[in-house]
Amino acid sequence: MHDYLLPFGPQHPALIEPVHIKLRVDGETIVGSELVLGYNHKGIEKSFESRWWAKGVYLSQRICGICGAYHTSCYCQGIESLMGIEIPDRAKYIRVLISELERIHSHMLALGIVAWEIGLDTLFHYIFRDRELVMDLQELLTGNRVHFAMNVIGGTRRDVNLEQTRKIEGSLEKLEERFRYYMDIFKNDASVRNRIKHVGHLSKKKAKELNPVGPNIRASGIDFDVRETGYLAYKDLKFKAVTGEGGDVLERCLVRWRECSESVRMIHEALLTLPKSEIALNVPPVIKIKEGLETVSRVEAPRGELIYYMKSGGDKPYRVKIRTPTYQTFHILDEIIRGYGIPDVPTILASIDPCFSCTDRMTVVDVNTRKEKIVTKHDILHMKEDREG
Repeated sequence: MHDYLLPFGPQHPALIEPVHIKLRVDGETIVGSELVLGYNHKGIEKSFESRWWAKGVYLSQRICGICGAYHTSCYCQGIESLMGIEIPDRAKYIRVLISELERIHSHMLALGIVAWEIGLDTLFHYIFRDRELVMDLQELLTGNRVHFAMNVIGGTRRDVNLEQTRKIEGSLEKLEERFRYYMDIFKNDASVRNRIKHVGHLSKKKAKELNPVGPNIRASGIDFDVRETGYLAYKDLKFKAVTGEGGDVLERCLVRWRECSESVRMIHEALLTLPKSEIALNVPPVIKIKEGLETVSRVEAPRGELIYYMKSGGDKPYRVKIRTPTYQTFHILDEIIRGYGIPDVPTILASIDPCFSCTDRMTVVDVNTRKEKIVTKHDILHMKEDREG
């Protein structure tokens, strides 16, 4: 075998993301790969430590532009746990409502990109056109299309009224019809099936071994969805996780389309059964939490399980550690691209719906010894003093 190294990224047409993949190829066939992060580091986890608890809500919102409502929900849920409070029932339903709308728009974005990667620009534009219906609903409810700032510690910032409910119901009927149309295209159109069926396969056995999250593990037949734990209002909404069996690009797409339909069903149910109560507790702007208290908060984001570990430092967090779904998923990439052709790489990569900008970690490596090192705040200040001296 005569293989050679083919660089893929960090800027490339597959995704506008800071990721570099070193592909080992034999002719057109991929025989191995190495994923390299480190191109973009925003230092958000450290930034939490210098902000009051309430100000951290807006910081968490900006970790990801596609699933910001999940980050704020997970962050607020963790603080509410540390404070020992439970938000009003109506606020739980509204958080679910906003989350499921965001899940639909996230899945449609990912599925549109898959269509684009296989060269079907018309299908891409159709999906993104219909995604605008969801974006309009998000703006209707929150005042914005992307960064909502809807969740606050103790509940939600805005309520849902009857007029909004009617508009949502009307748009959801159109979306349900479009979901059936796209499901039929992905399952039966030869141009689509030939590019994504039996491509990027992840078996159930390998899925158990590598343990990705979200649609990527459920498409391989493993039922794992944090919503089944019944947080917020999910315990009241008869939620059922969507799973598949194929484990390939097609199955990952179909699981996302079916999840869109399940989200529509839950939104219908949530609007019909929306409890009458306040939408938020009266929480002071400056919160004091006993130092040293710890908690772990989990939600099911569009890409899978999102985890926040939080430790109190009094009026500010001592530590906020975030594990995004992509961080738990991207290591399956080598498994699902090996044995396939170079043209399949963008499609397979898009099918796991990665978000590297909200995943990246910074590692300091000694260029002489190649040893990795943890740099403390004290070390940084000491280096600054040396430069200024």
